[in-house]
Amino acid sequence: MKKIALDTNIAIGLLNDDLKIVEQVQPYGNFYLPVTVCGELLFGALNSVKKNSNLKKVNKLIQSCKILHTNMLIAESYAKIRLNLKQLGKPIPENDIRIAAICRVNKIPLLTKDKHFSFVEALKLV
Repeated sequence: MKKIALDTNIAIGLLNDDLKIVEQVQPYGNFYLPVTVCGELLFGALNSVKKNSNLKKVNKLIQSCKILHTNMLIAESYAKIRLNLKQLGKPIPENDIRIAAICRVNKIPLLTKDKHFSFVEALKLV
């Protein structure tokens, strides 16, 4: 089965039943969430007006995916990505560098709406 990691904007689209995103992920059988994405989703739910119902939805999504954790290989990849982006003059948000490092080390393509991920060398995007 094909593997895919979900960026926060894609996960939110799934939580909101966005038909375009639901169709985009259909060919994939294994869904992964970088732990950073889990944190962003949980923050969004806790910070929302419908906190309890959103937390239930987010936790259900998180439980249905495999979680990609961090380690020293990812820390090293993060540092290299961040330095490379700085040298290119193309900074991206810190959490997105973490997400990119997690996906790159695990060799899992990332599905995202954010075009700035294309600046990250050797990161496979869907």
